[in-house]
Amino acid sequence: MAAINTCLLSPNIISGCLSRSRRKSISSIFPPRLCSYSSLTRNISLPGVASISYPPIDTEYLESEFSGHGVTFTGVNDSCVVRMALENGSIANLMLPSGLITSYKAQMWHGGTMELLHTIVSEGQNGSPVIEGGVSLACNCENDEGLSWSPSSWALHQVKGDPQGSIQVELICTSSDGKIEAKYMVTLQQDILTSEIKVSNFGMASLRMMGSVLSHLTVSTPEASYAVGLQGSDFFSKPPFLANFSLLPPGFGKRKNQASNKSFGKIFSSWGTKNQNCDDTEKELEGEETDNYKHLADEMSKIYKSTPRNFTLIDRGRRNSVVVGRDGFKEVYVLSPGSRHESYGRYSYICVGQAALLQPIVIESQSEWRGKQSLHNPNM
Repeated sequence: MAAINTCLLSPNIISGCLSRSRRKSISSIFPPRLCSYSSLTRNISLPGVASISYPPIDTEYLESEFSGHGVTFTGVNDSCVVRMALENGSIANLMLPSGLITSYKAQMWHGGTMELLHTIVSEGQNGSPVIEGGVSLACNCENDEGLSWSPSSWALHQVKGDPQGSIQVELICTSSDGKIEAKYMVTLQQDILTSEIKVSNFGMASLRMMGSVLSHLTVSTPEASYAVGLQGSDFFSKPPFLANFSLLPPGFGKRKNQASNKSFGKIFSSWGTKNQNCDDTEKELEGEETDNYKHLADEMSKIYKSTPRNFTLIDRGRRNSVVVGRDGFKEVYVLSPGSRHESYGRYSYICVGQAALLQPIVIESQSEWRGKQSLHNPNM
């Protein structure tokens, strides 16, 4: 098994870690429909959130040490796209060091593949490209000693499996004091993509972890989309949860007297670069889901509790379905941008997340916690 590339764990740029491989542009990695502007060139900067600084990645090193498991590595400026490909045609793309999953193409019954994730590349304020959507991990760990830490810059730890069965890419991120270690395992199987997080607490104080594994699932339009299996679940209507890669229409919720710049800022007081203001006077609507075939046509942002471990998202427009599963997490976050937007466009998605947003997950000293989200393709 290959060793950890320790230069990826360092906050400083080490000269030996600078990649010598040829870099590709964003437009050569993402499908054309995902690039929503035409000014992309080979010299553009790393897409993402402007305030996050990542050390360059040695793509040649990763290729030499970790290839041979159905995984390839492509440099994109100071980032790297990890491509997992199975012989049955299923493919997933993962970006380093952000840990963002930008694509999951699943094998279908008709012999072709279908993209299940919704990822958008758009132009940022300074003219550089920004990636939104996909599958991302957004979490924060705190304790009573004043520690507050969020894993953000991931290093490749190991690769397992083979293209005939399944492929697992394991990432690692450690707090600066070494008291918290997070591992993020992305596994591509014949008909399923899983995102699993393991947090180890090596400190003397217990940790409180809050956050979510957020998945933007592409649909023809929310008007044709339904969530099946949430009947009887308690829910809270909340402002949208804004993480670094969240995609949200401008003015979301204003017709419901809900300011669009609010989110769970009280939970993440210094989270990312997106506006996370908190209004303690905001009223929460609590209820019970009565519809087992929940139509997602209207704008909604809800956190469900007491849900089944699996529910199904159906898109009648594309005649497709995805079974969303969870393990370890006790809450489910569901957001629909509503149906007033163009079909098959920028806001043709449903965001789901296995979450800990209402109540933190407590990780005791010298212990660990695991949580997982699965996206199952039942259409083979």
